[in-house]
Amino acid sequence: MNATELLANTLSPDATTRQNATEKLENASRENYPEYMLMLSSVLANEESQLHVRNAAGLALKNALTARDSARQTEYFNRWLSLNPDAKAKIKQESLMTLGSSSSKAGTFAAQVVAAIAAVELPQGQWNDLIEVLLGFVNNQPSVNLKIATLQAIGFICESIKPDILALRSNEILTAVIHGARKEETSPDVQLAAIHALFNSLEFIRDNFDREGERNYIMQVVCEATQNQSVNVQIGSFECLVRIMDLYYDKMALYMEQALFGLTVVGMKHPDERVALQAVEFWSTVCEEEVELALELQEALEYGEVPERESKNFAKIALPEIVPVLLMLLTKQEEDADEDEWNVSMAAGTCLTLLAGAVADAIVPAVIPFIEAHIKSEDWHHREAAVMTFGSILEGPDPIVLTPLAEQALPLLINMMADTNVHVKDTTAWTLGRICDILITVVKPDVHLHPLISALVGGLQDSPRIVVNCCWALMNLSDQLGLFYGGEEDAEAPPPSTGPLSPYYEGIVQALLHVTESSSNESNYRTAAYEAITSFLTHAPNDALGVVETTTVTILQRTEHLLSVQNQILGVDDRNNWNELQSNFCSVIICVVRKLGNGIQPLADRIMTAILQLIQSAGKTSTVLEDAFLVVGSLASGLETQFSPYISAFLPYLYPALKAHEDTQLCTVAVGIIGDISRALGDQSAQYAGPFMTVLLENLQSDVLNRNVKIVILSCFGDIALAIGPGFEPYLGTTMDVLRQAGAVQPNPLDYDLMDYVSQLREGILEAYTGIVTGFKNTDKVNLLLPHAPSIMDLIQRCFSDDEKTDSLAKLCYGLLGDLADSFPGGQLKQLLLQPWIASELKARHRMNGDVKKTMRWARDMVKQATQ
Repeated sequence: MNATELLANTLSPDATTRQNATEKLENASRENYPEYMLMLSSVLANEESQLHVRNAAGLALKNALTARDSARQTEYFNRWLSLNPDAKAKIKQESLMTLGSSSSKAGTFAAQVVAAIAAVELPQGQWNDLIEVLLGFVNNQPSVNLKIATLQAIGFICESIKPDILALRSNEILTAVIHGARKEETSPDVQLAAIHALFNSLEFIRDNFDREGERNYIMQVVCEATQNQSVNVQIGSFECLVRIMDLYYDKMALYMEQALFGLTVVGMKHPDERVALQAVEFWSTVCEEEVELALELQEALEYGEVPERESKNFAKIALPEIVPVLLMLLTKQEEDADEDEWNVSMAAGTCLTLLAGAVADAIVPAVIPFIEAHIKSEDWHHREAAVMTFGSILEGPDPIVLTPLAEQALPLLINMMADTNVHVKDTTAWTLGRICDILITVVKPDVHLHPLISALVGGLQDSPRIVVNCCWALMNLSDQLGLFYGGEEDAEAPPPSTGPLSPYYEGIVQALLHVTESSSNESNYRTAAYEAITSFLTHAPNDALGVVETTTVTILQRTEHLLSVQNQILGVDDRNNWNELQSNFCSVIICVVRKLGNGIQPLADRIMTAILQLIQSAGKTSTVLEDAFLVVGSLASGLETQFSPYISAFLPYLYPALKAHEDTQLCTVAVGIIGDISRALGDQSAQYAGPFMTVLLENLQSDVLNRNVKIVILSCFGDIALAIGPGFEPYLGTTMDVLRQAGAVQPNPLDYDLMDYVSQLREGILEAYTGIVTGFKNTDKVNLLLPHAPSIMDLIQRCFSDDEKTDSLAKLCYGLLGDLADSFPGGQLKQLLLQPWIASELKARHRMNGDVKKTMRWARDMVKQATQ
């Protein structure tokens, strides 16, 4: 079979033909990479070849250079870089030549190949004349196809290469892109390619945006493009404006005043929904930015500082212009709209929600007339829009402003759950859910609770979307009333004897259980019902504990039934349904175990039997395994030492999960269970500490295991040490060496991901040290810590010197410092504790939350006692 035929077969509608052809190509790439790449390149460049074959060649070239998996990506990069220079030059030349193909689609394929090669070579300092060559193609060539494909190549390059690499070329790239996007360009296709390339380049042309003259010209070109005859160019230019506002908000005041206010308000009214969507997105972006700036201002004021950036209040200024347009767009709903399809009325609702967050109280008088005028309209579009408007403004304005309005609206909204239109009912259920979540004090138990619950429980028999929102509203009602009347901010507090929902508990939970009996899960309504059940069980007062127990038994019966019929599962859909249900059951059981604590003992045997069967039957389905393991962890925490009879049966399943290095989530959960078991059994867990420590230390050596799991492992050392105290002595030396090495990792200020990782890593190390120090404190083996105190202090000092440290990191540092001092009140650490940096850190700071300050004061007292 020749190359052309083979490539054509990779696009065959027949799966077997397609797979065979793909495998043969992959074999060819492994057996003779240079020849394979040259063959693909020549097919792509051959104007005589059929277009679909050239497409396949371009795709195969691109796929030989790029991969999603980072290890494979590195392998592909190295393979290309080691290719002989003549072959590389020929492939690059043919790709560049194909940009000017008489077929514009072939030019697009070539553009992807050029960008894929650039992604390998530019970061290595190779192909340095590429941007200059592409610039020449855009500026000096009469061929429209060449200009389009070249601009596409530039766009793909900008999209795939890190901004800091391209920043040095920003002038040349910007020149080429702006040249193609100008209104003087006669081809709308060239303009569109240029606008898309500009969108991808916006992040690294920051220096150009800092220069007023260049910024003015860029903004002029983009604003003019919003008025282009081509709708696609208009869409692309509005997308650019959204991105520009996101990246360069601080520099937008002049342009907002001169052009953007008007352009975007008119854009929102555009007859083509795709343009209107982008114009609405522009204002959503403005609002998101201004909500963020308001939070920064609030934080700065709390610490007596001046914020780094100030809000320009664009949303507040534009409120009179944009609110009427958004309200008009809310009435553009479609009767048979697909809930997964983003449309202009959905976008307007989202924008209104963000606008309420940005302008706060000012939104209320702007929308109330619309709500009052339309909430009883005969046209369902206006009725639904009025309810949507009210639901959208509930977060942002002061609750004092909203409460009287919500009190007035609540009875009307409850009655609207009987509306004849499904869209109105759906939005009403969502709005009631928002009121329950945000303004729970509006719901007066003696006045509203009965009709509200009746309406929401009635809605559980409606269409799936309405069921989802009714479940969500019931869940919010339970959560917020639980917090408001139960004082459940304190997790340790006993449940109240009764609550306003007590009379309704059995009826609500039974109705929700009835929903969950469905074999379907359209719109995730069955899952939503399980989430609502979990909330009611979590917040159950004492007089509803009977409902908790009967529901638990029902769920266990369902689990056992599912396990008994698993051999009858046919097909992927049945298996997915089975897995989903088991995960739901696990969530309910976990919440009950946390609720009842040791009170779960009578059902513990039955739960563990079912969960061990579930683990056996789950196979490699990691999500079900994770959920099953989380049940075991919660059971260990609830039963404490009474969990010990189950350990020997469970450990054979725990160790394989700990060794599943490629499954990050499962491995993380499994490590967490070691901590749960250690905490539950206390010093009785010493018999398991050896095997636990062995497997955890082995995991730290793994090259495959995700580095974030390793942080959890370090923290787990602290759990084990805290549980067994001096029994940790055999592992102390090795553990302290590991922690010291890990603590030496330094962040790179230019690599945000690494900085974030190092911060989390240090928290894990500090948690480990805290567990170890606390475990040995007040024992006859405490002096074993003395040789390790200097390295612990070094890490604490390094953490304190980090200007970007989080509050949680600071609290851990102070806590560990205090624990160390408290471990040696006799002065053994006096010289270490008298270091000047410690005295400096123990002085009160302004920028510190109350919890951290409290820990710091305790640490100061401990250090004072240990240095007298």
